[in-house]
Amino acid sequence: MGTEVVKAVCADIGLVAVGAVDVVASDELALPDGSGAIPYSADIADILDRTNPDVMVDFTTHDVTMPAVRLAIKNGVRPVIGTTGQSVQELDEIGSLCKENGVGAFYAPNFSLGAVLMMHLSKLAAKYFDYAEIIELHHEKKLDSPSGTALATAKYIVEAHGGPYKRTESQKETLVGTRGGDYQGVSVHSIRLLGQLAHQEVIFGSVGQTLKIRHDSISRESFMPGVVLAVNEVMKLDKMVIGLDKLLGL
Repeated sequence: MGTEVVKAVCADIGLVAVGAVDVVASDELALPDGSGAIPYSADIADILDRTNPDVMVDFTTHDVTMPAVRLAIKNGVRPVIGTTGQSVQELDEIGSLCKENGVGAFYAPNFSLGAVLMMHLSKLAAKYFDYAEIIELHHEKKLDSPSGTALATAKYIVEAHGGPYKRTESQKETLVGTRGGDYQGVSVHSIRLLGQLAHQEVIFGSVGQTLKIRHDSISRESFMPGVVLAVNEVMKLDKMVIGLDKLLGL
């Protein structure tokens, strides 16, 4: 994702890449458009101090996101966060830090415009069905399950439904866990396989019918229009905003 973000930033005439951070960084990162190189370090404090950026895009892991975000906001840098797994308390903390420092921040469980529309359409359908299940499929190296998108979708549709869904429990479960995780009646199933990238299907059921709403990301490029939109829009914010749907006016 970091590589794709750098490529997307270089391709946008209104954005300039000024620095990069990675645990395996060397001194410089050559830009993919051949325009030169930028400072590249494993020390985020060093990069923030040397480059004085307006925005920090974070696609890392949960254990390093919060320290990076705290440091960024306290230095007046606006974070755009794509790393999932943050707790409600951590998101509230980001909001408080934004208020204290007068800096905007943006977090989204998914930056694909199609995935956001999938979640929006699922919310529209939610109140018309009694049963709902979510199947999410990701590559074998994804660290968390369920995905942030699946969990967010479950929360959205339960809220739109007006309460928990009905959930069929097996009278006999010969293999533990086959009904998936249970979020207020929504069964959530996580698949991790080589050959997948990011896919999700929301299945609603009622008497004599089902409705399936599915989205497939077949390339990480699919997330970049959303990232670029967030990078531009976060400059206009003075608070924490959650969800790409807010930026799209859904």
